[in-house]
Amino acid sequence: MIDDSATACPAPSGGEPPPATERRNVLRVRGDDITPAEDVLADEVPVALVYNGISHAVMMATPCDLEDFALGFSLTEDLIDHAGECYGIEIEAGPAGVAVHLDIASRAFAALKERRRSLAGRTGCGLCGVDSLDQVYRTLPQPAGTAILAGHAVRAALAALPERQALNQLTGATHAAAWCDLAGGLAVVREDVGRHNALDKVVGALARDRALRTGDGFVLVTSRVSVEMVQKAAMAGAAGIVGVSAPTAAAVRMAAGAGLVLLAFARGEKFVCYTGREKLSP
Repeated sequence: MIDDSATACPAPSGGEPPPATERRNVLRVRGDDITPAEDVLADEVPVALVYNGISHAVMMATPCDLEDFALGFSLTEDLIDHAGECYGIEIEAGPAGVAVHLDIASRAFAALKERRRSLAGRTGCGLCGVDSLDQVYRTLPQPAGTAILAGHAVRAALAALPERQALNQLTGATHAAAWCDLAGGLAVVREDVGRHNALDKVVGALARDRALRTGDGFVLVTSRVSVEMVQKAAMAGAAGIVGVSAPTAAAVRMAAGAGLVLLAFARGEKFVCYTGREKLSP
């Protein structure tokens, strides 16, 4: 759970990561018509998360907002208890990828060393930083407030999100995650080729900006809602999670147990409420 009283992690320093997009010459084919054109591709690079000198995970991620990604991953994967346990972030770009070095508290580092495993992340699904079955369904915090999600706020957030997806407008290849206030305003939007990465970036941005409070808001994602997405939303203190695609049965069970509102198939004016109907208003 994010501790609002914690000091935000310092700004990153070090080498610059590669660009998030790349331009390529292509041929556009429509029937018999073949036209040379230029296309913009979203990029992904290996990003190693290194804690006090030890590499813990390597993720394929879009190389932007990496400081938010590293801090958000650390929080949602329960590697640190709050942003104050991260003393600094340094980004080091190299020919093989990007290393993000985090200096974390000795308590958190001692717990991290117990995992004793370096895991390769994927842009699809996976439980990063988990090395035993007992860690998959960990105990999640209950929402701190008694927030009510209004249908009109969900629809407002859905309508506003496409304009904030700059990378996806260029490439058509990235997911977005957003932190929305209870009126449907988009407080933070982050993009990545990986849906988990996009949500981690949002959580990291929230932790770094102490003006943004997590108790009264919900998560919106342009993807399906899986167990890991529910876990990350709960760890961030969200009142609910809204996905534009389907949830899994396990995600619904987890959201119900964590007291989260889970809405899915959220498109246009419509959505389906799977959990938390008592916290949903028109």
